[in-house]
Amino acid sequence: MKSVVLTLFIIPVIFFSSLNNKTDTSDNIVVLELFTSQGCSSCPPADEYLDEVKSDKVIALSYHVDYWDYIGWKDPFSKSTYTEKQSLYATKFNSSTIYTPQLVINGKEHIVGSDKRLINRKIAEYSKKSNDNKVQVSNVSKSESLVRFGYTVDGEIEDKYIRTVLVINERKTSVKRGENRNKELINTNIVVNELRFKLKDNSGLGSIMLPKIITDKDELSLILIIENTTFDISGAAQKAL
Repeated sequence: MKSVVLTLFIIPVIFFSSLNNKTDTSDNIVVLELFTSQGCSSCPPADEYLDEVKSDKVIALSYHVDYWDYIGWKDPFSKSTYTEKQSLYATKFNSSTIYTPQLVINGKEHIVGSDKRLINRKIAEYSKKSNDNKVQVSNVSKSESLVRFGYTVDGEIEDKYIRTVLVINERKTSVKRGENRNKELINTNIVVNELRFKLKDNSGLGSIMLPKIITDKDELSLILIIENTTFDISGAAQKAL
């Protein structure tokens, strides 16, 4: 496990328009957010186990941070905004440092991302807790540069946000330098774009850009997450694209 000092950032707020058509339903979802890096030698076991535990009810997200890029290998999936996102969690958890691999569970607590026994226990624990919000995804369409979708959220939405996450399901990388030099890493559940909007209505339309890092061979997933102002997650849904 490795740590660094933290920074903060501000997430912009945009509004959706309304829509009533709905299809996929999900409930009692557990969202696992792993902060990881190809430049961190402690991360590959956590990356692998996150992929093992994902399911229809366990949504797995990998955020590649950029503070290990200086070692000599620039993680192609790393973004400073993901480091800043991790810093926001550190502030919430009253922590003076951020580290990898760090796993955040439903936005409410964090553990070391390679602690398999504790991860299993936390998944079982959170799976028994009913989500305050149910999310339904509909009318998903994908063009060369954009994914469009509709959503419906059941339950109280006051002071709630909807987070739209675009994920590459799997990518293989030959790492040439850094702590994982000469290794071929398989990364999964890779977050490549994310937007956060304040919920104004229980239903609406949304879209998210397809970044240039996505190729025609990539299998993608769209994840919608409902959370409050302090990032506690109250519902989520996922849809393969």
